[in-house]
Amino acid sequence: MNAVELKLFASRIAAICDEMGVVLRRAAFSPNIKDRLDFSCALFGQDGQLIGQAAHIPVHLGSMAFAMGDLVRQRAWRPADMLVVNDPYLGGTHLPDVTVIAPVFVNNTLIGFVANRAHHANIGCETPGSMPMSQHLEEEGLVIPPTLLLSSGQLQQSCLDLLQMPAGRLDGDLAAQVGANQLGVQRLCELVNGMGRVSFNAGVHELDAYADRIMEKLIDALSPGIYSFEDFLDDDGFGNSAIPLSLSLTVEAQSVDLDFAGSSDMVAGNLNCPESVVAAAVYYCFRCLLPDESPSCSGLFRRLKIKTKSRSILNAERPAAVAAGNVETSTRLVDLIFGALAQILPEQIPAASQGTMNNIALGRIDPVSGARWDYYETVAGGLGAGPHADGLSCAQSHMTNTLNTPVEVLEMSYPLRVTRYAERQGSGGAGKSRGGNGVIKQYEFLEPAQLTLLTERRRFAPWGLSGGEDGAKGENLLNGQSLPGKCSLTVDAGDRLEIHTPGGGGWGLASLGKS
Repeated sequence: MNAVELKLFASRIAAICDEMGVVLRRAAFSPNIKDRLDFSCALFGQDGQLIGQAAHIPVHLGSMAFAMGDLVRQRAWRPADMLVVNDPYLGGTHLPDVTVIAPVFVNNTLIGFVANRAHHANIGCETPGSMPMSQHLEEEGLVIPPTLLLSSGQLQQSCLDLLQMPAGRLDGDLAAQVGANQLGVQRLCELVNGMGRVSFNAGVHELDAYADRIMEKLIDALSPGIYSFEDFLDDDGFGNSAIPLSLSLTVEAQSVDLDFAGSSDMVAGNLNCPESVVAAAVYYCFRCLLPDESPSCSGLFRRLKIKTKSRSILNAERPAAVAAGNVETSTRLVDLIFGALAQILPEQIPAASQGTMNNIALGRIDPVSGARWDYYETVAGGLGAGPHADGLSCAQSHMTNTLNTPVEVLEMSYPLRVTRYAERQGSGGAGKSRGGNGVIKQYEFLEPAQLTLLTERRRFAPWGLSGGEDGAKGENLLNGQSLPGKCSLTVDAGDRLEIHTPGGGGWGLASLGKS
């Protein structure tokens, strides 16, 4: 393929992922998917290598790219199969993120896979919102091993039983995920049939090689050496505090080695994560350094070598709890990696962003009927300032790429009222470039509910760079009284929860620019 043909091929691959996302959003039932857009879609080759993805959730896509090969190579696939899995230790992230995978056959030849991952607010956890204060994986909900949902197009009752769904039909969001994959299979078949299988395979190979050359060029521009950075998670909610995350980043002639072995051992709480989440953070950070037109395929990441320590917070082992590892630890890993990269690229890397997703899980399970409602969301904050621009205010940062749930949707769907939603003025760190401001969001409960908070940067502030000041730490309040960063409690009708999210760090000395 010439350059134009290769660009067109990459665009057609990305368009399939985008269209899958449109179908998933339109067919979904929950605000998590249809309003917050907490889902991701991607295409993979016959060996599980990433071919393309939509610009959805970085932590979803990076972890799928890291682990997909192991998932797809371990079974004999047939046309119209569909596999469902959420096991964090088999390529997942945390239990609410459910992945659905479908093989793509052309003339009875396997040519690749389509997959999507979506966040489910109810995954069978006893704590509403399925983001509990947990110490073991089983406390976080239903663990779904790789299980055939459809076999040759036929719904598998054994899988429906496992998922606790009615006999003979799919419910809600999972049905939307299946529909998105079916569209992806159709579109990829059309693409392959239109250009021929030989040409398609050649295009995949050339796209992969092109991506590798882009990353090679980036690495060639980095100064060889060893660069270290350390940061700390606030706490795990079970007595462990100031939990170290450590990175030694080595730039060599043809590769970058990222050694996280100095990070904490596994902790009692759910900040642990599988290695796939670490890979997602690494891929995301380096993707940010590349041109926008760089194709999102496996060749882009081949020169990045990741090392973790087994039984550590960044390479946990079953049955360690992981609910917050996917959201909080992953976000702080971005700070860690950018902190090391700032020593190499001081004129490109921004200060720390809010460093948390501010996870709020709400709901109620009726003790008599068992009826329940579940809600989960992340709350925006401030982004770190860079050498040439202030940080964005009131935005989702880094590993999350979701929207907020519109207030009208939230109030229409749940017994909640949003009584304040405002920019947290002055929370961004001062500097030549100022960090973005966080958010103040206040919820009023209209009936009793269970509340769980999993938040970070309540103890350690988002750091500034090159003399810029730190951003403001976050704060959680119930009826005006301070709450821990991680907690679970019962609230009554009329109670008010107020979340003050962190601001981003500033960049540069304020005396040289804005204050």
